[in-house]
Amino acid sequence: MQITPLEIAQQQFRVRFRGFDVREVDNFLEKMADAFETIGNQNKQLQEEIRRLKRDIQGFREREESFKRAMLNSQKVLDQIKENAHKAAELITTEAEVHAQKLLNGAHNRLAQLHEDIAELKRQRMQIEVQIRSVLEAHTKLLEMGRAEMEAVDQDDSKLKFLARSR
Repeated sequence: MQITPLEIAQQQFRVRFRGFDVREVDNFLEKMADAFETIGNQNKQLQEEIRRLKRDIQGFREREESFKRAMLNSQKVLDQIKENAHKAAELITTEAEVHAQKLLNGAHNRLAQLHEDIAELKRQRMQIEVQIRSVLEAHTKLLEMGRAEMEAVDQDDSKLKFLARSR
């Protein structure tokens, strides 16, 4: 049962012989009614404050849930970005390895071609040296034959000169 401040202020007590002092009881009842009214007002204010705080708490909980969802979504996006970056890095690495292998194969092929070219040039040099030696030998033989003929001609000339002098 709730008692209002008005009920406290209007409460009447029967007076009996040797009873309470009516003025003291009335003053006390007025003080009680004022105190009760103050407490009632405070109670209403506190209840309103509790309702407001409950609304605020509910709003904070909703925001917290929104933040949690946003954080989870952000984490998912971040994980997905990391995964995509890892895949892209693997793809770039693989492409670089393939490119490097192609370059290496090309370099090996070029090296093999250069070795073949060097071997061919050595063979050609040897052929040219043989041909030059052959030409030199042929010219040397021709020179020797020419010298031998000149000596024979010189001997024949000396014989003729000797015969011409003797005559």
